Order: sequence, then structure tokens, then C-alpha cells
Amino acid sequence: MAMRLDETDRKILAELQADASQSLDEIAKKIGSSKTPVWNRIRKMREGGVIKATTAVLDAEALGLEACFFVLIRTSEHEAEWQAKFLKALMARDEVLEAHRLAGEIDYILKVRVANARAYDVFYQALISEVRVYNVTALLSMEEIKSTTALPL
Repeated sequence: MAMRLDETDRKILAELQADASQSLDEIAKKIGSSKTPVWNRIRKMREGGVIKATTAVLDAEALGLEACFFVLIRTSEHEAEWQAKFLKALMARDEVLEAHRLAGEIDYILKVRVANARAYDVFYQALISEVRVYNVTALLSMEEIKSTTALPL
């Protein structure tokens, strides 16, 4: 069940999504509160599962990961054993930033970040050597227009 959030909770979350490195004092000042109530609300939202983690967002291109591929996977296998093996293979690959199981003609979509096309091919060859798939289509992103981790509040 979703945790009930009030307007103050949402303001805190908006500040954390914008810059989680802000001090409690800075957040409190921006939302018109004081440090202790802000800390208590953050603690409750962590305990309630609303705040999952606090991380740093890195620049992929600055790290030499210039190519982003969206990989569409179709499979003819839907047994639990195959799915477990497939999920294990995905979880073991740092290149896979996101993986979604879909409804429709495509079974899975992956967001894969690598240095270049050759690095994608290494990823692809390794993946298909671990699990059987019916069809794989890779789409190279030419330009990232919008990317955010911020959820609408």
C-alpha cells in the first residue's frame, strides 16, 4: 500500500530529487520548516519505502560510455527456468541500465549503455551465448532529448 504523503512531504521529495546532497538546514529553509521535522519526515519516508536510495547521477559520456542502445527482445520461451536464467544474465551485466518485461509483440526492452558499437556487439554476443532468444533488435539512440530520475510529485 502506498504511503500517504502531504504537501510538505512532496516538497521535501522535490528538493531531494533536485539535489540530495543538500543539507537538512537547506531543505528546511527552502520548504519553510526546521531541521528536525524534515529529518523525521525523511526517515519515515525511507522506512516506508518511498525513498529507496540516495545516489549520485554520473555523466555517461564523461565516463566514455557514448553509445546508448535500446534492445528489443522477443523470445519463444516463457518457462520459469528460462526466465530465471535470463534475469540472472541481465542482472550480471553492468551495461544494462534498465530492463522491462512488456505486453505485446516484444517481450523485453533493455536500455544498454556502452562505449561504442563494438562494445555493444561484445555485450550482445555474451548475452546470446548465455540465453536463447528468438529475435533481438538493437536501436541506437542518436540523441538523448530528455532523461531524468525525478518522478512527478
